[in-house]
Amino acid sequence: MAEYALPLAMVGVLIAGIFSGYPVAFVLAGVGILFTFIGDVPLLFLNTVSSRIFTGTLTNWLMLAVPLFVFMGLMLEKSDIAKNLLLSLEKMFAQRPGGLALSVTIVGVVMAASTGIIGASVVMLGLMALPVMIKQNYSMSLAAGTICSAGTLGILIPPSIMLVLVGDILSISIGDLFMGAVIPGVVLGGLYAAYILVTTWLDPSKAPPAPKSEATPIGELIVTLAKHLVAPVLLILGVLGSIVAGVATPTEAAAIGALGATLLAAFMGQLTRKNLVECVQETALTSAMILSVAIGATVFSAIFKRVGGDYMIEDAVMAIASGPYQTLFLIMALIFVLGFFLEWIEISYVVLPLFAPIIAGLDFGLGNSGITLTWFAVLVAVNLQTSFLTPPFGYALFYLRGIAPPELSIGQIYRGIVPFVLIQIFGLMLCILFPSLVLWLPAALGN
Repeated sequence: MAEYALPLAMVGVLIAGIFSGYPVAFVLAGVGILFTFIGDVPLLFLNTVSSRIFTGTLTNWLMLAVPLFVFMGLMLEKSDIAKNLLLSLEKMFAQRPGGLALSVTIVGVVMAASTGIIGASVVMLGLMALPVMIKQNYSMSLAAGTICSAGTLGILIPPSIMLVLVGDILSISIGDLFMGAVIPGVVLGGLYAAYILVTTWLDPSKAPPAPKSEATPIGELIVTLAKHLVAPVLLILGVLGSIVAGVATPTEAAAIGALGATLLAAFMGQLTRKNLVECVQETALTSAMILSVAIGATVFSAIFKRVGGDYMIEDAVMAIASGPYQTLFLIMALIFVLGFFLEWIEISYVVLPLFAPIIAGLDFGLGNSGITLTWFAVLVAVNLQTSFLTPPFGYALFYLRGIAPPELSIGQIYRGIVPFVLIQIFGLMLCILFPSLVLWLPAALGN
């Protein structure tokens, strides 16, 4: 235990720094530099760290996809496509209990495949659907849980910023990751919808139908819905299709998506100077935040490994777990717990480089280590999606609370997300027990 005193101290100081409220990027870098001196690490080693930051992050061509995907999501959010789609679905399901909640979930799935920006998705769905849900006397908890869960699908369903960063950290194919996450993302959306249908069937008073109004012919509703689906579907095909077909790299596909979203906003009459400036500013802020954490995490991880942290983690995992699946369940449980307190960016950059070699060295009967790491990366993405919903620091909860009326309390929001977190854990278990849910599509399209 004595040989691991320094890495244990690093972890303790890091946790204390995070709970101090100081910016995480500075905490990560500061703890790393502090233990350079405490651990008697040669100062020349910091030259290696700076070189790793420059070549691994700042000049990484793949990282260009991050601001492009962020811009695409923000511009799509400004284009009113989601609003029109939600209104069409609302009319189609208006006369059944839970119709609006079901519409929100479907819009969440469609827009997740087009945007991938959690904050924008939750706020957009909250502003559009929550007032109507309250007016229709929906259960506050069900309304909050539906909006938060649907809004977080964007971090999993490709194109996803999380998958780009995780793929870069683990040095695996972004295209395979995108394809591997499609079925788990759709399955999660389907499980959300199934929960809403069962809940409202058992207790229709939790989500009453809309008041009867003049009926719109079903044919007209289908035509309107199809018209509003065209734009996001074309954008999804342009981005994912170009990657799958091998026509474009993920970075080039992100540029296609950014241009497509801008053209759609112009077509919808929403490409104003104000919207464009807001999108550029928010893209710069989000990208700077991600890169800052990446730089800080690189400093922390390099020093942590230098003082023996990677051996400490490996010995601890192997001492507790005896087989490959026990090891995997232990790692997933640890990542789930970390999601209560840390953002997915910090978990990805700090934890994944430590756990990836352990997983790559285990035999799950899936094939080579690249296939195993692709499966593991998607499992991590499904797991980290819960970090947006789990208190005390679930960001989706605070996004919704920030735009919600006073009658929706934070307690109701917390209660509302519990069933959806359980659903996500169930979905994660399905992906662990049935790896084909993740690996079938990359294998099929790869052939």
